[in-house]
Amino acid sequence: MATLLMVESWVQSTGLALPPLLRELGHDYILFTRDPALYPDVDGAAHPVVRDADEVIVVDTNDKAAMTGAVIGIVCRRRIDGVLTTCDYYLDAVAELGRMLGLAGASPDIMRRAVRKDAVRTVLKRAGLPQPRFATAATWEDALASATELGFPLVAKPVDLNSGTSVHLVDGEAALKDAFHEVRSVERNSRDQPLARRLLLEDVLPGPEVSVEAITVAGRTTVLGITGKSVTPTFVEAGHVFPAPLPPAVTADVTEHVRAALAAIGYSHGLSHTELRLTPSGPRIVEINPRQGGGYVFDLVRTVTGVNPLALLVDLALGRTPSLEARANGTAAVAFVLSPVDGVVTAVEGRDELAADPAVVRWQLDVPGPVRRPRDNNDRVGHVLAVDPDGDRAGELAATAVGALKLRLADGSVVAPVAI
Repeated sequence: MATLLMVESWVQSTGLALPPLLRELGHDYILFTRDPALYPDVDGAAHPVVRDADEVIVVDTNDKAAMTGAVIGIVCRRRIDGVLTTCDYYLDAVAELGRMLGLAGASPDIMRRAVRKDAVRTVLKRAGLPQPRFATAATWEDALASATELGFPLVAKPVDLNSGTSVHLVDGEAALKDAFHEVRSVERNSRDQPLARRLLLEDVLPGPEVSVEAITVAGRTTVLGITGKSVTPTFVEAGHVFPAPLPPAVTADVTEHVRAALAAIGYSHGLSHTELRLTPSGPRIVEINPRQGGGYVFDLVRTVTGVNPLALLVDLALGRTPSLEARANGTAAVAFVLSPVDGVVTAVEGRDELAADPAVVRWQLDVPGPVRRPRDNNDRVGHVLAVDPDGDRAGELAATAVGALKLRLADGSVVAPVAI
């Protein structure tokens, strides 16, 4: 049995799945959190992140000196075998603590680069990899000048947020001004960390979106598979299907492009979830995420291949060589429930049909309650996970199941979820 140090976690998805997996694998963990209340109860019981921890240590996880002191206090009385997190905002802190303890992990410098969208763009440009034209701006004058030079329409996004937060398609000066001031007005992220407050502008990439799920060990990257993604016009991820139905030649191009990009940023140890658009000119990277895929992508990979990315995360933290013996078994998909309107949902029609659908292996609805039209991935109000064990229809099955739901609103209206 090993003891791991978990530095915070996401609340949903991987945050719910990793703690019981650690227990199943025979490990325990110490949780570092600045506030246990960040992890609310689930179905009337303590959140798994807090519930399954061997110890919960309250420490300012945004203060590296404070965490260093807390770690010293721990190692005086028990061993730490690995450090990990599922939360993007603590990847660099995990790398630094791992280095301090002499444990396996990514380079802190490389991890800091990998989590900054503007830094990744700069490195890929220097490496000569084809990608969209881009510019960054910290002032309105720079934003307007860069947009004028690049030409509208453009994608505008912050350089250091995730979950599709504040990502906009801007088609003119007015939309650009709104996007710029939105990024400049938010000083801290959801974990109270200061933001760069810089706007990244990029050419719009045409074509369908996919993500590459991969693991890199000692600089060698193995692709676990490619996920097909359904994305709304406002860049909210509405669903995923694994594996993506791609011709072998496209799969090969995408795989090599991602390997080259990870090598260019110096990524040598860890999981990665790289998002791309399949443009008429070839694959182009949207962004690199130096961690496991969220949005239940890790569940889809596990269901189809038998390889659990979260188990790989644990192996990587412990310095073990992961087992990558995979099988191919049909398709799996997740479709998210998104409201087409702002309002308050009082009831959902179609729950019984979900429970009776043999293709649906899991579903969750986080309503009744307030909802809004999707602006980022945090606006999902539920999900349906479907499996086609012998075929390629999982995406269709999941989308059909969500499409059959009806959201009853407080004003008396009834609406269907956003079509996937």
